[in-house]
Order: sequence, then structure tokens, then C-alpha cells
Amino acid sequence: MTKRTSAKYKIDRRMGENIWGRPKSPVNRREYGPGQHGQRRKGKLSDFGIQLRAKQKLKGHYGDLTEKQFRRIFAEAERVRGDTGEILIGLLESRLDAVVYRAKFVATIFAARQFVNHGHILVNGQRVNIPSYRVKEGDVIEVREKSKQIAAVLEATQLAERDVPDYLEVDHNKMTATFTRTPALSDVPYAVVMEPNLVIEFYAQN
Repeated sequence: MTKRTSAKYKIDRRMGENIWGRPKSPVNRREYGPGQHGQRRKGKLSDFGIQLRAKQKLKGHYGDLTEKQFRRIFAEAERVRGDTGEILIGLLESRLDAVVYRAKFVATIFAARQFVNHGHILVNGQRVNIPSYRVKEGDVIEVREKSKQIAAVLEATQLAERDVPDYLEVDHNKMTATFTRTPALSDVPYAVVMEPNLVIEFYAQN
């Protein structure tokens, strides 16, 4: 089990936003934060608070990555020439667990991490069980033959709450997905506004 599976909606409540666009999110019913003082926490955020929230939201969307993992990805994005925010999004979206989630092989990013961990995914015909594995353009991601009839997988492909983005070519009959290109921020179907520019500001000042 992943550490946050049972508590994934706490992230939504903490952010005050339905960051995955899920129908069951508690934010759909209550926009205030968790805990007995949640309703009183509507104060104006400082610049630091706004930047921190942007970072926590982006980090949370990808399965509540640890600070060490997220900072390592950010450092890699900084080293590449170009728009750091766009590169950061491209690196996050090329994680194997993110691709499995976007392809709708599973219902949540947490389930995607577990699905990869348990050896249900092949990349170019080879079994890969590392959720952070970096998928390259042209790579073919496939659900292992033995796993194609798992009920949760079949249900996930039918989910109407989200669409497969156009940087993936997905065949749900064969349970395959091709990572056709690295996406830009505008290509990624986030349910809420993500602001990688604020993440850059956060790390620049802290």
C-alpha cells in the first residue's frame, strides 16, 4: 500500500481545492480546511504562503511526492536550458506512474504508483516496477497480459471524470499507451490551475 492511499483526500482539504477533479472529493461539499479550526483558516496568504501552496499542490497532485523527491526533480529542471516551469511539468508527466494514471489504466495517481510497484506494467516489453522511471518519447507502456482483466483496471478505463491527454496514444482494448511527446503545461489536463512559476519563486527564496 502507498502511504497516502487512505488519506488522499486530506490533500484536497488542506489545499481547499479538488486537485484531481474527483467526484467524491470532500471539497465538493466543504471548501474549508480539515480539523476543528478549518472553517476559521481563511486568512490572506503571504507571498511565501502562496508560493508554498503552489508547491504543495503540484507535489500533491503527483501522489504527494516527498520533499526530497520533488526537490531533486526541480533541480534537474533547473539544469536544463529553457523555461524551468515547463521543463518541471514535462519531467513530472514523464514519470511512469503519471503516464499510467493519465492513460486511465487506474483510477488515481496513488493506485498508479502501487500498480507499477506490483509489477503490472511493461515498458517496451520489459517489466518496470519503479514508479519514478522516466518514460521517453516513443516508449510503449502496456498493462501486463495477466493483469488486463483486473476489475479495477477495467473500471478505470470507463471513468468519465477525465480524458486521456493528446500526448498519449492509448488503446484500451490492448491496454497500451504510447508516450508521443513531452507535454507543456497547457497540454496537461489538471483539474485546478497549477503555477510552476510560483514553485520556482519558492525555491529561489528558500
